[in-house]
Amino acid sequence: MFKQQKSPLMRPLPPLIYAPPPGEPDILYQDDALLVIDKPAGLLSVPGRGPANADSLASRVQTRFPDARIVHRLDMATSGLILMAHGAEMERRLSIAFQHRTVEKRYVAVVAGRPTPESGEITLPLIADWPNRPRQKVDRELGKPSLTGYTVLEYDSGSNTSRVELRPHTGRTHQLRVHLQAIGHPILGDELYADDAARLAAPRLMLHATTLSLRHPLTGEPLTLESPPPF
Repeated sequence: MFKQQKSPLMRPLPPLIYAPPPGEPDILYQDDALLVIDKPAGLLSVPGRGPANADSLASRVQTRFPDARIVHRLDMATSGLILMAHGAEMERRLSIAFQHRTVEKRYVAVVAGRPTPESGEITLPLIADWPNRPRQKVDRELGKPSLTGYTVLEYDSGSNTSRVELRPHTGRTHQLRVHLQAIGHPILGDELYADDAARLAAPRLMLHATTLSLRHPLTGEPLTLESPPPF
């Protein structure tokens, strides 16, 4: 049983400066039904508010594939695999697959310290921290049920950090980031949730969506895509 840690959120929200990386995102898979894209860190999944935040993965992909539609999202600071659908019907089918939790996602993160036990589940309920949006927080009374499975892949005693595989079974906003911070092992480079030591220990959020597995919406055949972490 993990002991919930006190939140470091007394630190003011970081300034909102959007400087997305240039270049076309890598398309790892495409057919008549869907696309799987490797999103770089620092790029919004969909356009944000105002013209300064209009650039996004979706808008870049849609210049080549006008019918491409986002099915799920990654945080701007997170890199890795995103699924897009060709047209409204494929978007509907894939959205249903996410709702029924038949799409499996795996992430790799580098976190402060060494989680114990080295494999387990985090079940802390989450809710929006309205005075500090876009932050989320643990709320045992009003929060929505949230479940993250984790496994420590490697521990580095020199830096006292761990490489961890994360398996979200629910899809709450910032779920992985809040869950890891709440058990005392914030993700390195996390501007929103990490303490200063962990935040400054990496030049970016050390979180990458590395595996995406689903049934193809047309054929029903299993489809698995992988993207190794760039860190």
